[in-house]
Amino acid sequence: MRDAHLRHRAADAPDPDERKATNTMSQTIDTLERAGSPVLEHFDVLIVGAGISGVGAGYHLQDQYPEKSFVILEKFESFGGTWLTHTYPGIRSDSDLYTFGYRFKPWLGKPIATADKILGYMGEVIEENHLGQHIRYRHAISTAEWSSDSNLWTVHATRTDAATGKVQPVTFTTNFLWMCQGYYKHEEGYTPDWPGLDAYQGQIVHPQTWPDDIDLAGKQVVVIGSGATAATLVPAIAGDCGHVTMLQRSPTYFVSRPNVNEVADMLRGLEIPEEWTHEIVRRKALQDQAMITQLSFDEPEWLRTELLNAVRAELPEGYDVETHFTPTYRPWQQRLAMVPDGDLFKGISSGQASVVTDEIDTFNETGILLKSGTQLDADVIVTATGFDLSVLGGIQFTVDGEAVDFADTITYRGMMFTGVPNLLWVFGYFRASWTLRADLLGDFVCRLLHHMDGIDATKVTPTLRPEDVSMEIGAWIAADNFNPGYLQRSIHLMPKAGDKPEWQHTQDYWTEKNSLPAIDLDDGCLSYD
Repeated sequence: MRDAHLRHRAADAPDPDERKATNTMSQTIDTLERAGSPVLEHFDVLIVGAGISGVGAGYHLQDQYPEKSFVILEKFESFGGTWLTHTYPGIRSDSDLYTFGYRFKPWLGKPIATADKILGYMGEVIEENHLGQHIRYRHAISTAEWSSDSNLWTVHATRTDAATGKVQPVTFTTNFLWMCQGYYKHEEGYTPDWPGLDAYQGQIVHPQTWPDDIDLAGKQVVVIGSGATAATLVPAIAGDCGHVTMLQRSPTYFVSRPNVNEVADMLRGLEIPEEWTHEIVRRKALQDQAMITQLSFDEPEWLRTELLNAVRAELPEGYDVETHFTPTYRPWQQRLAMVPDGDLFKGISSGQASVVTDEIDTFNETGILLKSGTQLDADVIVTATGFDLSVLGGIQFTVDGEAVDFADTITYRGMMFTGVPNLLWVFGYFRASWTLRADLLGDFVCRLLHHMDGIDATKVTPTLRPEDVSMEIGAWIAADNFNPGYLQRSIHLMPKAGDKPEWQHTQDYWTEKNSLPAIDLDDGCLSYD
């Protein structure tokens, strides 16, 4: 059956015969499209998403198992994921790029980088490794169907023509689905259903759908939220609008640091090769992060005091840090928000920005009435209130005709799911850079595929061992471990976790960097056919 499928095997530097074969395939697809027939192609591996995880997946597969054919399907018009779809002022990373960047590609810029710099870095990875030939843009997947008769996934999608806007159904079969589409809905952000919202006569904007033509000059702006987005947006617009107020229900922990890396600068001054510099700085950053994470569990009150004292040092004497910058939760129960060069605090100190800590009673024609009775008038209100979780991209999955509800599955190490064959979801770390896990899982997938071929298996399914059947089953992650709003709102949609490391996403990079490469692929957690 597979010989009947159109097949694509693009090498790094295709010879003329290979280019001819690729052109012939493209002509065949064009012919099918003009005839109105659905396009059908087969790949050994199908990667969903051309964001930071998907591009990394393509690199690892090409590097570690070049014999495998693969395609990367991306629903948007270009690569980048978050860094493409988020266009609000100041958009930047909240992790340092020495750890958010790939391990195989040195980062040469500032530790905290803007979206355009990250996109440039990803573009270099794609160009240097000839990954562009594997990426199909404007391909939106609707369903994925597993058949145990063929041990294949059938993926149904639509392809939108860039020039005409015509939408064409396309179908792929694949032996392995590598889900790299992220974990939230890109199309729109989360906005609470506040009372009186319809009464407001000004402009309401969510950062995730920032309009290109918005004019903030001289206007009174209220940004609702206190996380990384608000901390980025407020200083970015403070000098452009009349005044910006960050309205928060409760504070967030902030870390202010100069946006330089002294170790990297020193090593470059010594003309150390960039690959060495990248690895040394990366290890130093990870060591520092490990120390802070451990302190958040072992000495949370001491760490809390240190973080708050650092904030006090950035603000005018007598500023009410207790009200506006003292969270009720322990450090790292939610993400620490980075403030490079103290820009948020500089905006507050200059009087261009202010913070109000209160709850919304209702919206009205001119702004927001707070529960304290204070009225906040605004020409523009920005709802930096987070995003909505999306479990595996909202794709409808079936296994042998039965719909898959991932909430009924148990996760295998936070990447695969009981009863769902030949599928892996890249879900990164909350307390460390996402890409650290994307790299580790890239290694795992390639090792798993080699292992399957070595034992002549075409199907792998996470399966509880006899000793696992009676283990305690709980939420994907416990609320007392990590509890941001987007996760708590949708935790019921997520796969479940067991009480053993094999059946958890431990969120612990410093353990997984050793344990994931050492996984025994024949310990009984994975069943092969």
